[in-house]
Amino acid sequence: MSEQINKSTELSREERMASSSIGSLIVSMAVPSILAQLINILYSIIDRIYIGHMKDVGATALTGVGVTFCITVFISAFSGFISNGAAPLAAIWLGKKDKEHAEKILGNSVTFLIICTVVLMAVFYKFQRPMLYMFGASDATIEYAVSYISIYLVGTIFVELALGLNAFIICQSQSRTAMLSVLIGAIANIILDPIFIFAFGLGVKGAAIATVISQALSAVWVVAFLISPKSSIKIRKSCLKLEKSILFSIFSLGVSPFIMRATESFISIVLNHGLQTYGGDLYVGSLTIMQSVMQVFSAPVGGFTQGMAPIISYNYGAGNFTRVKEVYRYMIGICFGFMLITTVSTILFPEWYAAFFTDDVELIALVGKTMPVFMFGMSIFGLQNGIQPTFLALGQAKISLFIAVFRKIILLIPLAIILPHFFGVMGVYYSEPVSDILSATTATILFVCNIKKMLSKEALAKIH
Repeated sequence: MSEQINKSTELSREERMASSSIGSLIVSMAVPSILAQLINILYSIIDRIYIGHMKDVGATALTGVGVTFCITVFISAFSGFISNGAAPLAAIWLGKKDKEHAEKILGNSVTFLIICTVVLMAVFYKFQRPMLYMFGASDATIEYAVSYISIYLVGTIFVELALGLNAFIICQSQSRTAMLSVLIGAIANIILDPIFIFAFGLGVKGAAIATVISQALSAVWVVAFLISPKSSIKIRKSCLKLEKSILFSIFSLGVSPFIMRATESFISIVLNHGLQTYGGDLYVGSLTIMQSVMQVFSAPVGGFTQGMAPIISYNYGAGNFTRVKEVYRYMIGICFGFMLITTVSTILFPEWYAAFFTDDVELIALVGKTMPVFMFGMSIFGLQNGIQPTFLALGQAKISLFIAVFRKIILLIPLAIILPHFFGVMGVYYSEPVSDILSATTATILFVCNIKKMLSKEALAKIH
């Protein structure tokens, strides 16, 4: 009887993706996913706010922790391989009514994440100090950076499992459960941060310890759900063995978001190095603040698209192309509007945002000068924020990969290296809006030119 009830519940959730109104789906799937992303970003943001307000050393410690962003982002890129590559693929197979194959995708994802954990911990532990210097640390900030990342690396397995597998809960139309997984960890982090940083007097080390404990709680919640009867697809021992065909499918779809995320790390290296070379620690600190603000605004957009993408994937797998068009139009429009409004606010009130992270008057003044320039391109980048996950949801890895490479590797990194030779330290800041505007424009053109061809039975038949 209970098995029949579970099957009925699963069918009901899948039917909602095919027939419920877009508004109700936004409430049931996208809103919890948005909250989950916002809550998840609080891990790093809360750390930085507390660290930035440490007495006497706040600005220096904030800069040191900011340099570790290059490593933490690269680690999360591997979880993004799964959350953005494997989970949409599982949703497509659920749309095709093949639950067994969806569970094989989940099992292979678990094994892949465990392997990634072992390799990443070994590499970063061995080379962390020279890497951090290369990433923009100075003699004044290196000890803060090492103190934070050496402890953070202990929790790599929790980061990978919590971030990577949570998307498999979302793709089952269980966004509220997914939201709870990050809510548990984030609340723990908010409570533990001031205890370890100030009450125990551990400073930067305390922030890292709080983060590891919090991520562990989230990871336990996610795994516990995915092995429970409540989950439509489950982690099964029989599905953990790696299969080349499944890995190839995951990599084909996940390589684009992986590159997008991994290159964020390389971009931070180039930007930090340029700011350190042409400006100094204060300029590196300004980037930490601006990237933090950008993360706060990007998180709800990422959560929104993560919540809506399974609807696109499911209906695409079912051949319901009219429904696909309806969903992606909402998704792209909302992404664009949100990014436009939030970007304008950073241009008008940059010092207000800076004050959240530091009391240092000089650093606040620098952010006031540079943030309007750095954030300007994000005013239209919402178009790409909506288009990129639409390509992924439709299984179009090649186009999505090109967009990722074009913005990060072809445009932003070379510009960040070249422009400072002409404009000094401001050239580093100019590189961001130029690449954002050109990339968003290109993504829009590609989408308009290819969407009709993608929504066809022939294109669907090519996805295995």
